[in-house]
Amino acid sequence: MRVSALSSSLPTLPPSPSPSETRKPQILFNNFTTTHGISADWAKKSLIGALSGALSFGILFSSPCSIAFQSPTVQSPPPPPPSTSSSLSTTHDASPELCREDERLVKAETGPEVVTNEGIVEEAWEIVNDSFLDTGRHRWSPQTWKRKKEDILTTSIPTRSKAHDIIKRMLASLGDPYTRFLSPEEFTKMARYDMSGIGLNLREVLEDDGGVKLKVLGLLLDGPAHSAGVRQGDEVLAVNEVDVRGKSAFEVSSLLQGPNETFVTIKVKHGNCGPIQSIAVQRQLVARSPVFYRLEQSENGNASVGYMRLKEFNALARKDLATAMKRLQDMGASYFVLDLRDNLGGLVQAGIEIAKLFLKEGETVIYTVGKDLQYQNTTVADAAPLVTAPVIVLVNNKTASASEIVASSLHDNCRAVLVGERTFGKGLIQSVFELHDGSGVVVTVGKYVTPNHRDINGNGIEPDYRNFPAWSDVRQHLSQCSKLQQG
Repeated sequence: MRVSALSSSLPTLPPSPSPSETRKPQILFNNFTTTHGISADWAKKSLIGALSGALSFGILFSSPCSIAFQSPTVQSPPPPPPSTSSSLSTTHDASPELCREDERLVKAETGPEVVTNEGIVEEAWEIVNDSFLDTGRHRWSPQTWKRKKEDILTTSIPTRSKAHDIIKRMLASLGDPYTRFLSPEEFTKMARYDMSGIGLNLREVLEDDGGVKLKVLGLLLDGPAHSAGVRQGDEVLAVNEVDVRGKSAFEVSSLLQGPNETFVTIKVKHGNCGPIQSIAVQRQLVARSPVFYRLEQSENGNASVGYMRLKEFNALARKDLATAMKRLQDMGASYFVLDLRDNLGGLVQAGIEIAKLFLKEGETVIYTVGKDLQYQNTTVADAAPLVTAPVIVLVNNKTASASEIVASSLHDNCRAVLVGERTFGKGLIQSVFELHDGSGVVVTVGKYVTPNHRDINGNGIEPDYRNFPAWSDVRQHLSQCSKLQQG
């Protein structure tokens, strides 16, 4: 069984950037942050990342599988020949036991599995039973859900189509608009996105000693990485001579991004027992910055204001916003405006990392709440803030999901005032589970709660001001907020 973690897609709300802005960014809704194991017990899955906004998701694997990117031409391409332009080391550091274990994993991945129609329905039922979070409709209870299983499985299910219809009705009875069934065709569409810019999909693999390896889960046939010699199952050791040990798949995917036709050097180890090889890969996708910034003068002309508009949360958002903040600060900005209007979200992890740029070490970014313990987390800032100047965050009714995480985090920690309209109110976490026949179910498993313990979903965030305030009022507001927090 496969499981994907995501924040639910928003309604189709077209962004409306200002005509004065420069080029529209390429939409990068595609973070495949994955883990992989040999256990068939999906309940032991571990949440690596969650995403938000339309079509944004990260995939987690808890049972053997072999796909990541799926195009009409390939699934799990065979290993290509080594690139002639790459340097090769024949160093081996894996024991024979590890090599044999790797062979067993490959055999397990390729082995056939037969599942009954009743088994598919029961599998979907168990996922909901163990992970579903009722976010306010109060239609779900363990007792009624158990009776539904008993009613459904008292008779045989003659066809796979009938089994899928039963799952659809079963999920619809929950009354949750985001919990739904995915046909095999719909599920495979979720594996067509490439956040790295070079046509590969990374997964995080937990080791016995608690460490994490980054491995290539899938490759795009004839994509840049595949053509250069990267193989499925390779462990990624370094990017441009930067050691990636301890980094997340999200962070490394960001390192792989860059301007079109430039080169990135990846050091990989082929399998558990193969050689270590440094491979130069030419980027073939244009990763456009979602950040626009400029230096302005305040109305009275006594202060410089750094204006930053963030259009979406893609893999470049955190890095480019940090660059903008530093440059504006060097240019003399004593105040900052972060414009999140019409920003529907994107990668939740990018939103979390951006919020950390403004917070003191130890301050809470966001809480997640869910029935499953893995969704009950507190995320805190782990470093000093990049800037300490007062901030205004501009919001409207299309500020959603990851944008709301940033806005609420800065607001509740007395780092910014919110100006504009009440935000959209999207704070749910969904997971996408693959069933054993290649279909899937999307299930609401958690929600986001602000540092001040306010539920974002369905409520949104009320701004402090409707109209742009004087900076003296901003300073006073933030000072009073800090005093109240300190008691």
